Amino acid sequence: MSRGLRPSTLRRLTASLGAAVLTGTLALGAMSAPASALPAPATAGYWMTEASGGVFGIGAVVPGSPLSSGLTLDAPIVGMAGTADGGGYWLAGADGGVFAYGDAKYLGSLPGLGVVPASPIVGIAATSDGKGYWLVGADGGVFAFGDAGWSGSLPGLGINPAAPVVGITPTPTGHGYWLVADDGGVFAFGDAGWFGTVETQRGAPPDAHVVGLVSSSDGAGYLIGEADGSVLRFGDGIFNGDTLTAGIIPAQPITAIAGAPDGKGYWLVGGDGGVFAFGSAPYEGSIPGELASGGVTFTTAPSILAFAVAR
Repeated sequence: MSRGLRPSTLRRLTASLGAAVLTGTLALGAMSAPASALPAPATAGYWMTEASGGVFGIGAVVPGSPLSSGLTLDAPIVGMAGTADGGGYWLAGADGGVFAYGDAKYLGSLPGLGVVPASPIVGIAATSDGKGYWLVGADGGVFAFGDAGWSGSLPGLGINPAAPVVGITPTPTGHGYWLVADDGGVFAFGDAGWFGTVETQRGAPPDAHVVGLVSSSDGAGYLIGEADGSVLRFGDGIFNGDTLTAGIIPAQPITAIAGAPDGKGYWLVGGDGGVFAFGSAPYEGSIPGELASGGVTFTTAPSILAFAVAR
């Protein structure tokens, strides 16, 4: 059963939402809590982001966000990728804009190159050394920056996907990547192996929108997450459960799946900031858990769309 179903063990919850520190109170835009109520930082945690560019940290300090800096976005934030050491992250906008925080390095963006993508950008993934990243569009277009290798794209192959692409996941070697579509279609490039789609496994389309794909530790398999909280394994991907097997109906649809660093677990994240941890993925807390305990309050409900791991 998911350890995400236990009472909250949140060690620290911060948010980068136009933060201003006041006497005795930590004021965080849409969220506030007495400073004395925030325990010492944890050694591990995760970040979540929403379209406005606000970033929430659970068990992790937030190094910054577009919203906290007062930046006016030209397009909504659609993706988030953490650095290998968990000291920072990149945020990607639908126009291909990239924003780097903490120890994440800015390595370029589509607006910076004067490029307007044919379809909105839907995701970002980083190389293992943090010296590069990929952006992917809803049409399967792929854009590589820094030391990220370009291994192909759907438009480059003349392929128009039946459903929009929703994410990109690099292989452990960094010499390839998978694109996953809303209907569970999977497209493999470079040294990425193809191990099937939702429809080839079930014999029918997915029951809910697909939200992402995570690689197994050796790249010889993957797991696909759906908005209803179900997870499907392919190849040597390790299935550690999902909200369906746990008998849980998420309060809000799942919007992201992220793999644990060792490849032996994963998190499912709901649009309300609910977190469900499986396998080796540690549970540090969730936004609903803190709301229920009275640890924090919101004037505007969050709408989480992406997740990154801090270490």
